[in-house]
Amino acid sequence: MHMSGESLLVILFVGLVAGWLAGQIVQGTGFGIVGDLLIGIVGAFIGSWLLPQLGIHLGTGIISAIINATIGAILLLVVVRLVRGGGQWRRSWWRP
Repeated sequence: MHMSGESLLVILFVGLVAGWLAGQIVQGTGFGIVGDLLIGIVGAFIGSWLLPQLGIHLGTGIISAIINATIGAILLLVVVRLVRGGGQWRRSWWRP
């Protein structure tokens, strides 16, 4: 499988933007530029698998790819927080 330089740049850009957006939406999760990139790329895989399973199709293009990856990254961060214990975020779920 051959991947062009532009394809790699698009994947990295989508992963970085999605990881950063997910970190902003899920408060208290900042992993730095490399961590956000990895979260975004893994989130893209999660989103591209899960959303079609639910019957949700966002279309094509870079904006839909960013939205798809962001949704997957948010789900990944929520699961990581639940598994790790949550810290302050967990306390906010238990107290009104």
